[in-house]
Parts: sequence; C-alpha cells; structure tokens
Amino acid sequence: MKRARGAALLLVMWLMLLLSGLVAGYAMAARIESLQGNGMARGLVAQQAARAGIEYAVLRQLDPDPARRWAVDGRAYRFDFDGIPVDVEVRDEAAKIDLNAASVDLLAALFMQLGEPEESAKRLAGAIADWRDPDALLQPAGGAEDADYAAAGLAWGAKDAPFESVSELLQVLGMRPALHAAAAPHLTVFVGSALPNAALADAVVRAAMGLDAVTEPVDPDAPPMQGSGTYSIDSRARLPDGRSARLSVILRMGGNGLPGSTYTPLRWQAGGTAQ
Repeated sequence: MKRARGAALLLVMWLMLLLSGLVAGYAMAARIESLQGNGMARGLVAQQAARAGIEYAVLRQLDPDPARRWAVDGRAYRFDFDGIPVDVEVRDEAAKIDLNAASVDLLAALFMQLGEPEESAKRLAGAIADWRDPDALLQPAGGAEDADYAAAGLAWGAKDAPFESVSELLQVLGMRPALHAAAAPHLTVFVGSALPNAALADAVVRAAMGLDAVTEPVDPDAPPMQGSGTYSIDSRARLPDGRSARLSVILRMGGNGLPGSTYTPLRWQAGGTAQ
C-alpha cells in the first residue's frame, strides 16, 4: 500500500512538473509572438511614414505656387509625420546620365571619376554601347560582343537592345558590383537625352561632363528650377526606438489611368532596419 501511495505521489509530481513546463513554454511562446507582433507593427509604422514622405514630395511638386515646390537637385528636406521625422531627397532623372543615350566618352568619363583606370573605363563604356546597339561590331575603343561573352564563360551575349533598368548594367562584360554600386546613383534609363541637365546634376556628373562643381551656396529662398517631371525620390523614416524604413522611388508625374492617380511609378524599392 505504501508503495502504491509513493508511486501515485511520484506520478502527481511528474504531472505537475510537466504542466508547469507546458505553461512556461506557452508563456514564452506568447511573449515571443507579442514581441514579433510589436516589431512588425513598428516596422509597418515606419514603412507608412516613409511612404508619406513620397506622397508629400509629390504633393509639393504639384503645388501651383512654384516657390513652394521642393527643389529637384537632391537637397535634403525634413518634415514631421505624426511625431516621426522623415527625410526626403528629390532629384530630377534628367540630371543623370542616360545609359541608352549617353556617348561612350561621357560614360567613360563617369567611370574615371569613380576611380576606374582610363583604359578599362573606355573599354567598359564601349561594352555598354555594344550592349545597347543592334549590330555585332565592336566599338573603336574596344567593347564586347557575343564572342567576348562566350570567351569569358558567360551564358549570355550582348543584348543588342536598350537597357531596361540600371541594374541590367551588371550583366555587361567587365562591370563589377562595386563599380555598379558607385555608378548607379548617377545613371538612368528614363530620360533619353544624350546630356544630363547640368544645372541640376551632382558634382560627379558635372565633373564627367567637364564642368566645375557648383561652389555657390544654395539660396533656400530662391524658387526651385522647373523639373522634367520624372524624379527619383528617397524617403527615410526613423522611429524613436531606432527602427527605420526607406523607400527609393522613381516616378513620372501625371496620372497612370487609375482613378485619382497623380503619378506613374517606374521603380519602387523598399528597405529598412530592425532594432
């Protein structure tokens, strides 16, 4: 009898220990889910604040008073969105070098400004021209056609058609990821002009064009220059807890056929950090 009671007591103790473990596990899982939910909620708040930066920049460009519009030369603006600071930069795509229209010399000059040796910069610029042109002839300064891609062990050749995105540049023979990352902010495929708008261009593009950097301070009270209507907008929002979100958008002003639309997105890239 004593043995039976002892066994029953031991069983009860084991059951209590098991139940305690289950309760503790449930509490831990609930705590983790709560933290994850709160993190997702804060991340969503940051994303929407960054989205508000895009919409507010568009609203400023639509202002009938030219003096109230934001400049499109890449200068930084900050506004408060329900207590969240949002930093926004707007740059006219016409201030960038168009991959489908720029000359080989201008492309080579850009790469040299970014530290590429002259010989390889010219060869890479020629490869870009060979990528976009319809023929199978190498550029005079050197380039890359199908045979060169095959010799390099690549499964593709020259596209022989215009670039559809700046990221496509990574497929051009000789382009390195680090150089692409440095060049991408100064390149576009949405303008079609052989030369950038020098008045809105940044220092790197102006130097590639053979122009001096703008040394006069920007007058914040001067009305901004009229833009082309196609802009890259970078919006960054940061919450007090350190969580942040970023939206990088290229858009063209004007409706896209949807009711109430005021712009047409051409590229939309989101990013953020969790703290």
